[in-house]
Amino acid sequence: MSAISNLALRFSQNARKKRADVFRRHFSVNKRTRILDIGSEDGSNILGVLEGTGHDPVNVFIADIDRNAVERGAERYGYNAVVIDETGALPFGPDSFDIVYCSSVIEHVTVPHDEIWEHKNGSVFREIAFKHQRLFADEIRRVGKNYFVQTPAAGFPIESHTWLPLAGYLPRRALLPTMKLANHVWPKASIPDFNLLNEKDLMQLFPDARILRESSLGLTKSLMAIKADG
Repeated sequence: MSAISNLALRFSQNARKKRADVFRRHFSVNKRTRILDIGSEDGSNILGVLEGTGHDPVNVFIADIDRNAVERGAERYGYNAVVIDETGALPFGPDSFDIVYCSSVIEHVTVPHDEIWEHKNGSVFREIAFKHQRLFADEIRRVGKNYFVQTPAAGFPIESHTWLPLAGYLPRRALLPTMKLANHVWPKASIPDFNLLNEKDLMQLFPDARILRESSLGLTKSLMAIKADG
C-alpha cells in the first residue's frame, strides 16, 4: 500500500468513527429498532456504527446493488440482504423502518453507469443527477421514520472519490480527462459518477432534517442530514 493510500485509509477510518459517534448521540437503538442501511456493501460499516447499541441483527436490513456483498453480510452478521438497482427505488412500504442509514451514497445516485463518461456538459449532468438524488431522498423519507444521511461536501479541497486535490472545482469537461489520466497513474482509480452536494442542496433534499457539518482542517469535509424525532 502506498503512503497516499495508507494516509487516505487512516483519514477515512477516523471520519467513520466520528460519524458513528454522531449517530449514537442522536439515535436510541434497541432490539426492536428496525434499521435499513442503504449502500451497505457487506454490512461491516453499519456493524461498527451499531456497536454497543443492543441492536438485534434480525431487524437490520442491508441494501446494495452488489448482490454478493449483501449476501456475505447476511451470512457473516445475520443481517437481512436486500438487492436494489441503480434507480434507488426501495422495495418497502411507508415508515417501514425506525432509522434509515445512508453514508457516502447519495452523491453517486446520478446517471446510469453505462452513461457516466458520456456526460461531458457539467450543468446538464448536475440537472439530471439532482433529479435522481431528489427521488432517492424522497424514498429515504418515505420508508424511514427517521434517517441519517451523510455525503461528502462540495468544496472540500481533497475530492474524496479520487483523492485528487481540487478535483471538485474542475468543470466536468476537464474532470473527465483528468480522471482518465489519473486512473493510470494515481493510487485511487474512480469513475465520474458523483454529484457533490452543498448544504443548500441537502436542505432542499431533506427539508425536515437538521444539517450538521463534519469538519477537517478547519473546513467542511462532509454534511449530515439527520432526522431523529426520538
